[in-house]
Amino acid sequence: MQEVQLKDAKASLSAIVDRAAAGEEIVITRHGRKEAVLISWDEFRRLSTVPSFGKLLMSAPVEAGDIPERHEPPHRSEEF
Repeated sequence: MQEVQLKDAKASLSAIVDRAAAGEEIVITRHGRKEAVLISWDEFRRLSTVPSFGKLLMSAPVEAGDIPERHEPPHRSEEF
């Protein structure tokens, strides 16, 4: 991942966009601080369509008997 200062990115935006489109990730810095990342459209789409954890669980190929039954602990008989 290469870092580019904002002033240099503005001066050569077309070349930086070409590099990002080729798959390179470019960090844009301002006054030495990381401010943004330029990535390709394909990489953005891939990252933005990550399913939620719930959807991953629901799509898991789980069959009956794969998950053991839950046993509740015995109830206390002592009175407080």
